[in-house]
Amino acid sequence: MPLWLPSVRLLPVTGILLVLAVAALGGCGGSSGNGVASKSPTEIVAAAKTAVDGASAVHVSGSTVTGGSPITLDLSLVTGKGGRGRLAENGLSFEVIEIDNTIYISGSSAFYTHFAGPAAAQLLHGKWLKASTSNASFAGLSSLTDLHKLLDAALTTGPNSSSLVAAGMSTVGGQPVVGVKDTTQNGILYVATTGTAYPLEITKGGTGGGTITFSEWNRPVTLTAPANAVDIEQLQKG
Repeated sequence: MPLWLPSVRLLPVTGILLVLAVAALGGCGGSSGNGVASKSPTEIVAAAKTAVDGASAVHVSGSTVTGGSPITLDLSLVTGKGGRGRLAENGLSFEVIEIDNTIYISGSSAFYTHFAGPAAAQLLHGKWLKASTSNASFAGLSSLTDLHKLLDAALTTGPNSSSLVAAGMSTVGGQPVVGVKDTTQNGILYVATTGTAYPLEITKGGTGGGTITFSEWNRPVTLTAPANAVDIEQLQKG
């Protein structure tokens, strides 16, 4: 079972298009007042997955390093609907919204200049771009804004579940948690030990490490499609 964060890379496509290539998200977790901490690492993972599958929303935030590039994310995700927030690589950030099977992105002038050049940046300044989630170029980005795709991948045990070991009790944001470590990935997922056994944090050490936190479980999130967004697919055809 892989245990780590989404591996995110920003790439230019057809002059104005960008792609988020999501590699793997892995994780495990546990709990005590809710009885999860007394379970085996694999059972803890299963309990955390059950909790995620029943959730309606979550806030995901943190940072990691991919290919030597610092990545940050700050996303609010809604089950079955999509999500919204901000992503950045090497200081170049953009906003993203997914709703009704459509992805919308809006970058700063520096972002558009870097990926599309000064002329395109001037044209796209202040504008949102949109594309269908069925567009292959946006498959990775769509995975990031889908709560269950993102977290189910983290909480799926596989043939390497023997690499999971208990990582002890701790706290995340003042809340008691238990951790399970994937010894092959050097990643640890911490899960709440009181209330519902939600995963609260994934950490990894080393040069490719970082921390991603999961909070505001089930808090209502409003998703609104931006008006007058530029259709990327029409631009590609043109």
